[in-house]
Amino acid sequence: MTTTTVALPHHAVEGWHQPSRGVVGMACLIVAESAIFIIFVVAYIFYIGKSLTGPTPSQVLDIPWFASICLLSSSITVHFAVHELRVNKVARSAWWIAATVLLGSIFLGATALEWYDLIYHHGLTISTNLFGTTFYSLVGLHASHVIVGLIMLMLALLFAIAGKVTQHHAERLEVLSLYWHFVDAVWVVVFTVVYVLGR
Repeated sequence: MTTTTVALPHHAVEGWHQPSRGVVGMACLIVAESAIFIIFVVAYIFYIGKSLTGPTPSQVLDIPWFASICLLSSSITVHFAVHELRVNKVARSAWWIAATVLLGSIFLGATALEWYDLIYHHGLTISTNLFGTTFYSLVGLHASHVIVGLIMLMLALLFAIAGKVTQHHAERLEVLSLYWHFVDAVWVVVFTVVYVLGR
């Protein structure tokens, strides 16, 4: 019995790099969080139109175009933040992070104003009817993820301003950007289900 040794091409061995633990970890987190969002989205879709009392979505919901544009635009700014840090332009990266924080904060502020209007002007709370329960659960779940993302981005911005961020931290910022892209992608689904299909 003989054994055969297969030699891999040298360039194939050199071209492969072990995936970043941070990226792999974030990918696993995103998969887990996606499962949670799917449950909430399915519940929202299942209960559309089944509320026995008002108000209904068509009566109280306005499509948040401006807030949505701000949030989706923040995916572009965080991408540039990572790019600038990779080429060692820390100051420019900090500006892009600041822009991302600003856009995310505008979105969160718009969500807070929407909730204030729904609660105090239309009487829609989480216990009003099935629509209120599923709406606040789904949109609130997304808003909580935006808050977490903003806290992390603000910390990154503070470290950058303090001069503690270098080119070597680009991979960590990229991991954070993956989470932020996920938050934006989820909003596309939430926006479609709640403000388009649900109305």
